[in-house]
Amino acid sequence: MLGSLLLAGSRAPLVRRTVSGLPLTRKVVERFVAGETVQDAVTAVRRLTGAGLTVTIDHLGEETRDADAAAQTADAYIILLNALRDMGLGSRAEVSVKLSAVGQALGADGDKIALENALQICRAARAVDANVTFDMEDHTTVDSTLGILRAVRTDFPTTGVALQAYLFRTEADCRDLSYEGSRVRLVKGAYAEPPSVAHQKKGEVDKAYVRCLRILMAGQGYPMVATHDDRLISITETLADRFGRSRGEYEYQMLYGIRTDKQQALAGAGHTMRVYIPYGDDWYGYFMRRLAERPANVAFFLRALGGK
Repeated sequence: MLGSLLLAGSRAPLVRRTVSGLPLTRKVVERFVAGETVQDAVTAVRRLTGAGLTVTIDHLGEETRDADAAAQTADAYIILLNALRDMGLGSRAEVSVKLSAVGQALGADGDKIALENALQICRAARAVDANVTFDMEDHTTVDSTLGILRAVRTDFPTTGVALQAYLFRTEADCRDLSYEGSRVRLVKGAYAEPPSVAHQKKGEVDKAYVRCLRILMAGQGYPMVATHDDRLISITETLADRFGRSRGEYEYQMLYGIRTDKQQALAGAGHTMRVYIPYGDDWYGYFMRRLAERPANVAFFLRALGGK
C-alpha cells in the first residue's frame, strides 16, 4: 500500500513541490543520486571503477514535452560520453537512456524524434567504445521502446534494453530478445501498473522474474540481472551452471547507493557488477520510485528528516 502511494506521488505535482522543498530532502537524495552535474557523475564513475566495479550512467529526466528539451537531453549524454573519453573505460562504462526524455512522448512525431536523438547518443557511445541501454518505462511505452530498439540495433546491435518482469507480456518479450548478441536488463518493475497488465503481489512478481530469468539464461543473448535480492542472485548462479554460462556471459546490476557491500562482494568474486548511476537535477521521479521499491529506503528517508 505504501509503495503504491509513493508511486502515485511520483507523478503528483503538489507532492513533488512539497518533497523537493524540504530542506533535508536533497541531503537524503545523495544516497541514491550521484549529483547534478557531469563532473559529479564522472567523480562517481572514477570512484566505482577504481574499486573494480562497472557502471551505467543515467542523465535523469523523463516525459519530456518539448523537442528542444529532448535535444538538450541528448546533448547532455554526448557531453557525458565525451567527458568519459579520456578515462579509457570502454565497456566498463555505458549509459542508460529513457526514451521519453529524448522525445518519445512528443505526440505523433515522438518515436521519430526519440530515434534520431537515440542514434546521436549511440554514435557518441561508439566513439568511446561504450554501450547504450534503453530504460523501460510504464506499460504504455513498451511497444514504442521495442520498435525504436529494433531500428537502432540495425546500426548499433549491442544496444541494450530493460524488460520489467511484473508485466504479463515480458516472458514473450524475453523469448523474442534472447538471440545472440542481444543485451537485456531484467528488472522487477517500478511503475504503478494496473492489474490488467501486471502482477500486483510481491510473490507473483518474484516468480515472474525467475521465469523470465530462466528464458534469458537459456537463450543466446547477454542477460543483465538487475536485482538486490540474495535469493534471486543464488537462482541466477544455479541457472548459469545449468545452462553452461561462464561469469563473462552475464552480469549483475544494482542501483547506486544500495547494497554497496554486496556489490563489492560480487565484483570480488569475479562477476561483472554494474552500478546504475543517476545524475542530474530532475531527480524527483527517480527518487520516489526508489522509496517505493523498498521499505528500508522509506525508513532511511524518515530517519534523515528527523535528524537521526
